[in-house]
Amino acid sequence: MSYSMFVALRYMKGKRHRTPISLNTIISIGGVALGVMTLIVVLSVMGGFEADLKQKILGANSPVIVTSYSDKGITDCGELIKKVAATPHVTGVTPFTYSEVMLTSPNGVSGIILKGIKPETETRVTDVSKNMVKGSLSELSINGDRPSIIIGKELAAGLGVTVGDKVSVVSPFGTMTPLGMVPKLQEFRVKGIFDSGMYEYDSKLAYISIPEAQKFFGLGDSVTGVEVKVDDLDLSGKIARELQDGLGFPYRARDWQQMNRNLFSALKLEKITMFVILVLIIIVASFNIVSTLIMIVIEKAREIAILKSMGATRLGIMKIFMINGLVIGIVGTSIGLMSGYAICLILKTTKLISLPSDIYYINHLPVRMDPMVFIMVSAAAMLISFGATLYPSWQAAKLDPLEALRYE
Repeated sequence: MSYSMFVALRYMKGKRHRTPISLNTIISIGGVALGVMTLIVVLSVMGGFEADLKQKILGANSPVIVTSYSDKGITDCGELIKKVAATPHVTGVTPFTYSEVMLTSPNGVSGIILKGIKPETETRVTDVSKNMVKGSLSELSINGDRPSIIIGKELAAGLGVTVGDKVSVVSPFGTMTPLGMVPKLQEFRVKGIFDSGMYEYDSKLAYISIPEAQKFFGLGDSVTGVEVKVDDLDLSGKIARELQDGLGFPYRARDWQQMNRNLFSALKLEKITMFVILVLIIIVASFNIVSTLIMIVIEKAREIAILKSMGATRLGIMKIFMINGLVIGIVGTSIGLMSGYAICLILKTTKLISLPSDIYYINHLPVRMDPMVFIMVSAAAMLISFGATLYPSWQAAKLDPLEALRYE
């Protein structure tokens, strides 16, 4: 062991032999550990929110959609699907219709999005079939006395209906009469209920088959657009641009990030802001390191002077206090990482903290433990701890041994 390391570790001990480590050192380590732990937990929770929202959005929507600027929709759907399916990285394509309507029952009324889908191909693109809690997606193709409809769990609760009950779909675009527009109304039979885990979808989304949607809205053979599944979500933007360039006007291709840009931009900004704010906790904790080292320099001035008179260089003296501060940083960071990991693991496995789903979209506090977050926080903590050693180390290195020993 070099003399710098030996002296640095010796200076961390308490004045009395019964105290293995000084109180100032314990406080400094605790400050760094608390800052690192807080940063790990907060960034993991923010990452959990982002990952959970991404999963739920892609559970009800496809990564890429292709629509048309034409008010008549897409009439050559079969030809478009062939072109899109031939694009690299595309693994599934299905048509859909999209309309805003009113859904009524004897117990309530709600404005919703009515989506027409093709059940046999929808399962290749989205996870709607996996979200079914009652009934199945295939029942949309089976019509009894009334056409079939599948609604969200929250919507079913709000309307007071369940599988087998009747609901009425009211479209504001109906028949024009001398007295004005008469809304179009049709009764449907609830054949299924889904639970996506996202309140926004479960309360405002319903599915019917494409033929029923075309008949009800008078669309003929046209559809609103096609949904596209890709094999790599990170390539969604690139594939959307390739489709846009390949199809040209009047088609419009958008990926899931474009369609939810505001939400994910807000989450990203919040995550960066929280990181900056919480790094300040570590910076404040580093002041303890500075004050601890300065106190050691003042207290050990005589010993530093003796070391310099024995031949210790300025660099060697600086190393003593740099090592001292870095040990505090390493130990504090390690304790903070372990504590943060333990808290995140408890939150993830027990779902200890519940949230109101109508406000936060999800019903529990999500946690995503990203290794990059742990590495980034560790690097930031170590860098700040090292920076805190520079001034005290420089003060110790420039100490004049003659002045320190003059009155000894």
